[in-house]
Amino acid sequence: METILIVGGGAGGLELATQLGHKLGKKKQAQIILVDKNTSHIWKPLLHEVASGSLDTSTDGVAYSAHGAKHYYQFQHGEMVGLNAQRKSVRLAAMFDEEGRLVVPERDLAYDTLIMAIGSVSNDFGTPGVADHCYFLDSPKQADKFHRSLINAFVRVNQADAREYLNIAIVGGGATGVELSAELYHVAALAQRYGLPQINAHRLRISLIEAGPSILPALPKRISNAVRTELVKLGVEVLENTKVASAVENGFFTAEDKTIRADLMVWAAGVKAPDFIKQLGIFELNRMQQILVTPELQAKGVDDVFVLGDCCGCQQEDGSWVPPRAQSAHQMASLIAANILRRRAGKAMKAYHYKDHGSLVNLSRYSTVGNLMGNLTGNSLFIEGRIARFVYISLYRMHQVAIHGWLKGMLMILVEKINRAVRPKLKLH
Repeated sequence: METILIVGGGAGGLELATQLGHKLGKKKQAQIILVDKNTSHIWKPLLHEVASGSLDTSTDGVAYSAHGAKHYYQFQHGEMVGLNAQRKSVRLAAMFDEEGRLVVPERDLAYDTLIMAIGSVSNDFGTPGVADHCYFLDSPKQADKFHRSLINAFVRVNQADAREYLNIAIVGGGATGVELSAELYHVAALAQRYGLPQINAHRLRISLIEAGPSILPALPKRISNAVRTELVKLGVEVLENTKVASAVENGFFTAEDKTIRADLMVWAAGVKAPDFIKQLGIFELNRMQQILVTPELQAKGVDDVFVLGDCCGCQQEDGSWVPPRAQSAHQMASLIAANILRRRAGKAMKAYHYKDHGSLVNLSRYSTVGNLMGNLTGNSLFIEGRIARFVYISLYRMHQVAIHGWLKGMLMILVEKINRAVRPKLKLH
């Protein structure tokens, strides 16, 4: 029986495991194995809500083991650290408990077909001090770490003199930095309801730092300008054309030798594929360390390996690269599932063509703006307000349906709404 090994349970990896589980695993035509270093899945575009405390991973996460049991794939908890392409095996690191005791030794997993879906990590571009003093939002664990520090900072400021402020500096004017900035103002307002009466938006000072001339550089100028206006209204200090030279314990130094003071610092200034991919010395990579692929999303020069998501270096006909977005991971997962089935049937595989359906930026409860790409005219449609908010939420709903199916997906949405109505709106632990 063929073994199909998927490394990475992000949006694309989990959707692919679900599709192949129903098409092959259920019929015992192939063994589908999903590997991830975490035990549960959180949709990555929501990690800024985990960091702020608006989203609780213990209730909103998807446990891989339970999900796999219902969708006909196996889950292996582990972190990939090696690959032997000749022997067709992946090496997983040893696992230890919180006391440092060995739980599972280093082990190898054999495969017939491998899918690399390991996502991306923040790129600090070698900036001194960033790794030591900044928070990153690459995983639920990192987002939870920032959240704990945020709550502690709220408690400290709540007990301090009324003239003391909480200074937060966020480097990176992309979607993560922008959405986190707005979400932090929202949770500051919520904190007053939960025993922190002195916390409000006026005691929160947020600096959003962007090295380029505009925040949201990948989006149309009209959208970035609209978002900038909304952020300034909230009180965010938007610092464009500001390059960070180094990070220290209490803030940043810019290339112009300006000091930006901060009690909490978040780095969200770019992504790259994890460093261990380069260390493997097996794949052809681009400057973001993404694995270069053929039009069919197979790794160049390596047999029986497909790549999807943020770690996939897929160059389009115009020379541009497919952007690391949830929508591209979703499209890649669907194509790879189809290509695996076509290959098994002896049919020619299809090439991948990225379809840009537009981009949306959600500024918490304050505003949502974005653009939708028209399927009929090919033009971009600017939307904002409630319509944009509805479309933004719908993207996550589509992901839930993709991994749970229509019936359970709808039930999950209903349960989520009930939970939001009865539980605290801010996670305080």
